Amino acid sequence: MATLSRWRMTAVLSAGLLFLVGAALVTLDVLDRAHPPPLEALAERSVEVVDRDGRLLRAYAVADGRWRLGTDLAEIDPVFLDMLVAYEDGRFRSHFGIDPLALLRAAGQFAANGRIVSGGSTITMQLARLIEPREARSMGAKLRQMVRALQIERRLSKDEILALYLALAPYGGNLEGVRAASLAWFGKEPRRLELDESALLVALPQLPERRRPDRNADAAEEARDRVLARMVSAGLVPAGEAARAAEARVPDRRLAMPAFAPHAADEALRALPADGRHSLTLSRPIQESLERVAREAAEKLGPRISVAILMADASTGEILARVGSPDFLDDRRSGWIDMTRAVRSPGSTLKPFIYGLAIEEGLVAQETMIEDRPANFAGYRPRNFDMAYQGDVSVRTALQLSLNVPAVHLLDAVGPARLAARFRRVGVSPVLPRDGAPGLAIALGGAGVTLSELVQLYTGLSNGGRAVQLTDRPGGSPARREMLAPRAAWHVADMLAGVNPPEGASRRGIAYKTGTSYGYRDAWSVGFDGRHVIGVWVGRADAAPVPGISGYATAAPILFTAFQRSGVAATPLARAPAGAVRLARDELPVTLRRFVSVREAPGARLAVEPPPEIVFPPDGARVELATSIGRVAPLVLKLQGGRAPFRWLANGRAVSEPARARTSQWQPDGRGQSTLTVIDAAGRAATVRVHVD
Repeated sequence: MATLSRWRMTAVLSAGLLFLVGAALVTLDVLDRAHPPPLEALAERSVEVVDRDGRLLRAYAVADGRWRLGTDLAEIDPVFLDMLVAYEDGRFRSHFGIDPLALLRAAGQFAANGRIVSGGSTITMQLARLIEPREARSMGAKLRQMVRALQIERRLSKDEILALYLALAPYGGNLEGVRAASLAWFGKEPRRLELDESALLVALPQLPERRRPDRNADAAEEARDRVLARMVSAGLVPAGEAARAAEARVPDRRLAMPAFAPHAADEALRALPADGRHSLTLSRPIQESLERVAREAAEKLGPRISVAILMADASTGEILARVGSPDFLDDRRSGWIDMTRAVRSPGSTLKPFIYGLAIEEGLVAQETMIEDRPANFAGYRPRNFDMAYQGDVSVRTALQLSLNVPAVHLLDAVGPARLAARFRRVGVSPVLPRDGAPGLAIALGGAGVTLSELVQLYTGLSNGGRAVQLTDRPGGSPARREMLAPRAAWHVADMLAGVNPPEGASRRGIAYKTGTSYGYRDAWSVGFDGRHVIGVWVGRADAAPVPGISGYATAAPILFTAFQRSGVAATPLARAPAGAVRLARDELPVTLRRFVSVREAPGARLAVEPPPEIVFPPDGARVELATSIGRVAPLVLKLQGGRAPFRWLANGRAVSEPARARTSQWQPDGRGQSTLTVIDAAGRAATVRVHVD
């Protein structure tokens, strides 16, 4: 009977226990449905802008000013993950949110020491505390965490729980999550952490403010070393490696979050404000290098001068770097203004396309002679940048020297409207004064374009005449449209490749053009090789003049530095297409040996062209020349009018070979009377008599 009674008692107790467990589970399920954990509060993350390879360009803090970056376990150092689990919750992978053994251990330590030695919290319980922060420790708060931990474990996998914990764990100040901490304390993503770095990141979340390495370095170092010692005891880290890691210094300052390409990042955010991650075609290493180039150049140029740089892949149209200003936060330079998108006068940078059209139409070749002398185009009288004229020059020389009058002659021949139409064909619409019709002033910068549009035009010269629509968004197929015939584009590129680099720069195998706008407001330089195009703009964002700046002296050195420090390998310029041959002048057809303006009839120029006139020395002058070691110094000779080339004679003997320049030098044989004569290409002569003292 006693045995039967015990069996009945056991059965009753077991049934009661099962009932209680069942009731508890039902109650928990009801409470779980009625009061689920507020996991939706974890949805807010810092918006990220990443480059073409997924590298972080810029992040934006969440609404409360905290840095909370998305975390993917696959992108976190596995050694750090093993250390974290071993230190915080050794049975994380096996328990159901609560670790009874850890709770018993914590209770025993409390009973033995009279204080809390360890809390017995699992990683899931810590996540519950992060979701619903508590002000102070209490038994009620601990029970709430335990219930929440059970709820969380019902909804999320272990990896999801660990990822959420690592996204929310505090690391000091407004840093939340291991990614933000790794970037702020070490300046890198947590993919590959050193052992000392992993140990510090394991230790910080327990007491993030007391252990901040920039404020409490000793406490941070002590906590890190305790983690290392624990890892040695657990057999995860060899003692020798831990000892070496303990010798490393903890970081003494917090680094700024990545903030590259701020103008492009802000633009992406405005376009799709609901997206949490924005991918751009930019390359972070190139962007970082060119931002440094712009910043260094601006510091040398002055406090109010801005610099913008744009680099694009001419074959795809993808923008690789976009520097809108040297410093986004610099008020003196109006750094918030994106000067890659600002409409400015391009100076002479549109001239290559005028020459390309003229070559395409068969009006000129590279060695065709063209006049550079004062000209009147129905009241428009262009002058060269240096206010001097070269006389007769080849088309190649005229483009390389960026002479104004030859460019206007050619634009007059091909038509400004046709040039503007070619630009519009490839997606560039120059802004004209008062929205008027295109005029000859376009040749010298009399239209507005942006740096981005200018680089887009130059992709056509790098790309065999086909310009590519620029984009900084990955995917899609950019539009490619023919701007110039391949033969014409090659000739222009070949001529620009012969322009001398700025002082101190090596050629690097690039072709480039410079420009300076009216009033010294903008300095430009655009260069390209067989794959990449870089454009540089220098000036003030408020369009105020900057006396002394020029495309060649100011912008071109920045261009060559940008190519050098971009890190991309130089790509040779495209080979000549079929039919593109550079011929010497005597190999050209007669009709291409000399360009005749559409405004003059054949032979009319000789009829109205003034004969040569010697303007220095004047006739009858007595010239006293300095001497050096008993020898008379050379006398400078100057003339105006006439047709090049010119031959100078002194006392009937040739001074030098015929030349196109309007200045020359004569070395007198000695003192006394001399006769100087100049003869132009038409056989007309001018003579003066001088007396050398």
